Amino acid sequence: MASLSDWVAGARPRTLPASLAPVLAASGLVIARGEFRPLLAALAGVVSLALQVGVNYANDYSDGIRGTDEDRVGPMRLVASGRASPRCVRRAALASFAVAALAGLVICALVSWWLVLAGIASVVAAWFYTGGRHPYGYYGYGELFVFVFFGLVATLGTYYIQVHQLSLPAWETAVGFGALITAILVANNLRDIPGDREANKRTLAVRIGDGPTRVLYLGLLVIGLVAFEVALGWSWWLLAGLVLAALMVSPARAIIARAQGPSLIPVLAGTSRVTLVAGLLGLIVFSLR
Repeated sequence: MASLSDWVAGARPRTLPASLAPVLAASGLVIARGEFRPLLAALAGVVSLALQVGVNYANDYSDGIRGTDEDRVGPMRLVASGRASPRCVRRAALASFAVAALAGLVICALVSWWLVLAGIASVVAAWFYTGGRHPYGYYGYGELFVFVFFGLVATLGTYYIQVHQLSLPAWETAVGFGALITAILVANNLRDIPGDREANKRTLAVRIGDGPTRVLYLGLLVIGLVAFEVALGWSWWLLAGLVLAALMVSPARAIIARAQGPSLIPVLAGTSRVTLVAGLLGLIVFSLR
């Protein structure tokens, strides 16, 4: 029977800060407008975090019952390791989605019921990433899902529910976080290329190969940094981007040095750290500039 620490590990805590970063940065933009609504921002954070946990458990369940994780290099998986039954992990995923849905319904009640459509799309996309008979994550579309829902929707959604409109800086920030969060998945899939290829899991990394995946990762870091700087506008606040650039050096160096397998785990942690710091900087800098 899985322990509490096993369930925490199964939720993949290293990936969770990235789910909150867009909410933090978008809230910084809202504060600058003088329209910050703490309750709505907090609810957006709950939705984003619960969806991330739900996706992680859903992936654990779906990959586990398919046998994809039998030779896994990365962190422990609950189903594949036998520490939790598939039924329990599926329930954990559904419970996480329920928390996200509940928080989302409160947002809808306070803002607009039309937002229900975005919530339904988010949960459906999260489940069928690796779930169902034809999971799109197995066909190379996982990066698109992450960019759209954990980048664009998380950032723009947090901004919209408080301001009731969108702005160019909000879009620029959304693109930046979409790129950074997608880079986390790209690093993960790069590490798993051998096992995924063996399990016939055709992720984008498997489809395009090791070299192009490394180029994609580096390109996403550049896009994330440039988008962050553009959102800051022309001011001395651009120097904040140097902090992100410095944090990107270590994971980028490992990618360029062709790190493989377990050596790529610090790259995931480093990229997640970059994303979290970008969120914190966005919250502080956007609100002060």
